[in-house]
Amino acid sequence: MMQKHAAALALSALMALVALAGPARAADDDPWPDLKTAIFGDKAVADGSGFMRVEAPQRAYDAAVVPVTVRFDGGHMPAGRIRAVTLVIDKNPAPVAAVFRLGDGIVDPTIGTRVRVNEYTNIHAVAETADGSLFVAAAFVKAAGGCSAPALKTPDDAMAHLGEMRTKNLDAAQIGEPNRVELLIRHPNYSGMQMDQIKRTYVPARFIESIDVSYDGVPLLQVEGNISLSENPMVEFSFTPTGTGRLSATAKDSDGAVFTQAWPVPATM
Repeated sequence: MMQKHAAALALSALMALVALAGPARAADDDPWPDLKTAIFGDKAVADGSGFMRVEAPQRAYDAAVVPVTVRFDGGHMPAGRIRAVTLVIDKNPAPVAAVFRLGDGIVDPTIGTRVRVNEYTNIHAVAETADGSLFVAAAFVKAAGGCSAPALKTPDDAMAHLGEMRTKNLDAAQIGEPNRVELLIRHPNYSGMQMDQIKRTYVPARFIESIDVSYDGVPLLQVEGNISLSENPMVEFSFTPTGTGRLSATAKDSDGAVFTQAWPVPATM
């Protein structure tokens, strides 16, 4: 399945080129059946709406920064833990926005992030359990132009702070308790579709392609990213520290730059 997800991200890049060069799709086209086959092959994808849901604004305030949470109801979960969540924005040029791989230390698989939305679209989340079973839920979002929207920061400012990381809520983390934490990374996550307003040329794509989060060396979360993640990528997750330690994050972008940072838990260590 890991090879399948890697192929899916490569497929997203290819589809981005095709979408830019090819004719416009009809507004009522539903790309999901073809996407599902391209990403997951002939594996059955069951309805997961009884225990999972995609939370996103019905009409996005900013198409370039759309909050999305894949939330799970622990009381109705299928047998076996959730080990991966694939987020698909059906009508984006690069549909596979991210694949989240969850380590054993994550009990609540609820995942949050921010994405770009290029046109009115369904957003599908596919959860994979430990035995390889697949379940799907979806939400419809009204937004347009997010993939080509200008960056919020100038290139000089973006490069000056490239790769800086911070967390939210980690200072309140409790040992032995589930803690909800946000990891934020300063990065323009250029999509390759944005216009340099001064040079009148397209800004080359440069985006976070992987994030690895661990606690005292034990993997918690791995993220495979793409241009559909928003500028300054964010990922929200839960973990339960069993003792004092360090939360570490390593991110790598498509230019090969690597960024690493760590934080003590509890923060008063």
